Amino acid sequence: MSATFVEAQPRDSDWISWLRNELAPTDGRKIRTAIIVAGAVLCVIISMALQVPQLATSAYMVFFISKESKLLTTITGVGGVIVLTIGLGATILLYKFTYGHPELRIPGMAIALLLGMWLSRVLVIGPLGFLLGFVVAVSQSVGEEIPSPEYLVRQLLWLWVALTYAIALIVVLNLLFLPDTPKPTEPRPKPRSLLVPDAFTNPAHVHFALKVTFAAMFCYIVYEAIDWSGIHTAFITCTFIALESTEATLYKGTLRFVGCLIGGALALLSIVFLMPHMETIASLVVLVASASAIAGWIATGSERISYAGLQMAFAFFYSVFQGYAPDTDLDNVRNRVVGILFGLIVTGLVFQYIWPERGRIESQTAQ
Repeated sequence: MSATFVEAQPRDSDWISWLRNELAPTDGRKIRTAIIVAGAVLCVIISMALQVPQLATSAYMVFFISKESKLLTTITGVGGVIVLTIGLGATILLYKFTYGHPELRIPGMAIALLLGMWLSRVLVIGPLGFLLGFVVAVSQSVGEEIPSPEYLVRQLLWLWVALTYAIALIVVLNLLFLPDTPKPTEPRPKPRSLLVPDAFTNPAHVHFALKVTFAAMFCYIVYEAIDWSGIHTAFITCTFIALESTEATLYKGTLRFVGCLIGGALALLSIVFLMPHMETIASLVVLVASASAIAGWIATGSERISYAGLQMAFAFFYSVFQGYAPDTDLDNVRNRVVGILFGLIVTGLVFQYIWPERGRIESQTAQ
């Protein structure tokens, strides 16, 4: 995510015109939104028909992988599957030594997250390093909730299936229906190295990794200590909103909170007023298509608002889908919003007072 979006925040008197401009329709935006809606609907139908678990994760991957061009979507999708495979393989191997041993599992989580956050800063393709550490850390964080090693391995393998088929689906849809983008007149220079020039000399990279790891592990220890694992979105929030500068991190955190608040409200209204009257998958498809269209329209906007659309989809899907049938438990909506707010507060305090990076970075990559 570019840090320049912080400098482009609207003035107090320009919010309405700024928001109208950000939500303005374009041909490309209409096509991308339609592709996202189609992908989310197909994920619901496929997962329901074939009993593939993690429906919410599959539907959210459609938003996460879809990009503004065919090439970028394909690269993101292929790279994501490779890193996902490596990450889940690594976490299964790590569980061989840490399952049933929290004294080993928790340090393993912290080390994996620390390494992933450091790689997100020093690799030229930073998001892939982030995804590797995130997958391992999050997979390790659920170790105490799984009743047996066999069930754990089965769930991790099903998670790979749920993510991989959704990624493949949205890549194919983009290749089929997304218009070709004009090629740049000047070819971009190819990087000579996988690492940025100051990978081993700039202490800010290590400081960044330490800050994110401290914030995420603090949230994890707190919600495990008070036996409230439902707010595990705090852990996810700490990792996903982290950017180099403090200003960019706080702005991205605000987008996440606003997006999840809107998505949670849509889920709440759906659970209370619509779900009791739904009897077929057709009605569920209409609901998913409507929510995906709203979130997709925002997600296909500029970097100043697109992250809010992703979080609307995240909150809606994870609140509505907890199995093969629509969920009617309002606790899920509350827990996710509380977890996001908790993670946002912790991350904001850590980035504000521990090694704050005040300078604006010209280019930061969205995670």
